[in-house]
Amino acid sequence: MIEVEIDNGSGFCFGVVNAIGSAERELSSTDKLYVLGDIVHNSQEVERLQHQGLETIEHADLTSLKGKKVLLRAHGEPPSTYQIAKENDITIVDATCPVVLQLQRKIHKRYMETRSEDVQLVIYGKKGHAEVNGLVGQTDGTAIVVEKVEDLEQLDFTKGIVLFSQTTKPLQGFQDIIAFIKERIADDVKFENFDTICRQVTNRIPNIKVFAPKHDFIYFVAGKKSSNGKVLFEECRKANPNTIFISEAAEITEPLPAWVKSVGVCGATSTPKWLMEEVAGKIKSMNP
Repeated sequence: MIEVEIDNGSGFCFGVVNAIGSAERELSSTDKLYVLGDIVHNSQEVERLQHQGLETIEHADLTSLKGKKVLLRAHGEPPSTYQIAKENDITIVDATCPVVLQLQRKIHKRYMETRSEDVQLVIYGKKGHAEVNGLVGQTDGTAIVVEKVEDLEQLDFTKGIVLFSQTTKPLQGFQDIIAFIKERIADDVKFENFDTICRQVTNRIPNIKVFAPKHDFIYFVAGKKSSNGKVLFEECRKANPNTIFISEAAEITEPLPAWVKSVGVCGATSTPKWLMEEVAGKIKSMNP
């Protein structure tokens, strides 16, 4: 009999749990609730909540929802979204992750303190990501977003730099960015950096490194849109080359090779436990 273990360290982070809980509480007393963007980067969980009455909308839809109730997901939103909601009498259910909310406030405060000093506010993050859009909005759109060390060439190293990070970026990448700036910045120019990476996410990496090698084979379960999922999958594959990425149990269509005696199932911070349980069940049924 093949052994299957679900990683206890995988599954929703606090911010996602909070957002989904907020949606379920609202839906318990109404049959319709709108959410700005996918509540989580996992299509199966999105579909589950859709059946309860949660409808995903885009920013362009806001002005047509006068008087309605709209949930803001864990990623957070820029000030402009709150303003549009106010102008259209929209009730906001704010499920912004507390870690993201704290970061937004910190960036806005630093922006207000430095905007007259010709200082460059830099955010290490994924361009266009919902969280990053919300962070850039705290600076009236002036923050410079960098995804990798090469992007730092656009900075002026004779001017002050204040560096923040998207909460879900890898710590090593952030440290590489810091090291590069310190090498290039002029001696008499001020450089500040704030480690704003969520440890609920970064702590998943050492956990994955311990969990993955314990098994002959790993199924990593995550939504294709999940940035966090992509990072954790790569770490999982480094720890165990016999790792494959799937988004749902239906993608498992063949039994595993005879040499596989132990299988691990893990996932991203946006992967629900029930989905990993479905995958584990499918593995057992395909490998009796």
